Amino acid sequence: MTASLTALVRYQAALLAGSYRWVPPLLAYAAFLAIGIQGGGPILDAYGYAAGGLLPVSVWLTRICASNEPPAARSCTAAAAGPGRAHGAALLAAAGAALVLAVAGTAYVTLRSDAHSTNHQVAVPVLPALGAGLLTALVCLLLGTAIGALCSWPVLRRPGWGVPAGLAAALLVLVLGASPANAALSGMVTGSQHGTVTVPWLPLAVAVPLTAAAAALACALAGRRG
Repeated sequence: MTASLTALVRYQAALLAGSYRWVPPLLAYAAFLAIGIQGGGPILDAYGYAAGGLLPVSVWLTRICASNEPPAARSCTAAAAGPGRAHGAALLAAAGAALVLAVAGTAYVTLRSDAHSTNHQVAVPVLPALGAGLLTALVCLLLGTAIGALCSWPVLRRPGWGVPAGLAAALLVLVLGASPANAALSGMVTGSQHGTVTVPWLPLAVAVPLTAAAAALACALAGRRG
């Protein structure tokens, strides 16, 4: 079963790579980092900025992967592996693509930023900060994947609703205080002010089951709606 799922994920990843639909979100995220990450800026603030930009990009990639397979090929894949598993593989492929961007963005921040607090008075340990930055990006990646799964077929059957719903949900997740993404980003900003590293374990612990539930719902509906 694991080998079959791995093959499905590789198939979905190949579809994504061959479609070149990943280029616009990649360019958008690269531009976001190039504009917002200033050389010598405080590293924790920069990690938070990079992670926040990853959330809507993850929504974008998930929507691409959820609809990337041609209808005839989707029917064949669903018949061979089951529609739920086939759709789950598409979501995993999207999360994998977003993870590549998360690692690249975190590395870029590490190279460009200054390992000090916001006022540049307190030194920030680089390795703990790097770990916190990666986990913050992971929180945003997971929530972006969850939103993308809920704002795509088969949850939303009208494609025109997906883009505005995804953008609105991404914005709410970033700004609402009860959101795991907001909590993780706020922890980075507060840590930067004091020169301390706050690892977002609690936001991550909340984001994982939320994403799993959203993916399970989308996969279940894929099985019912074909």
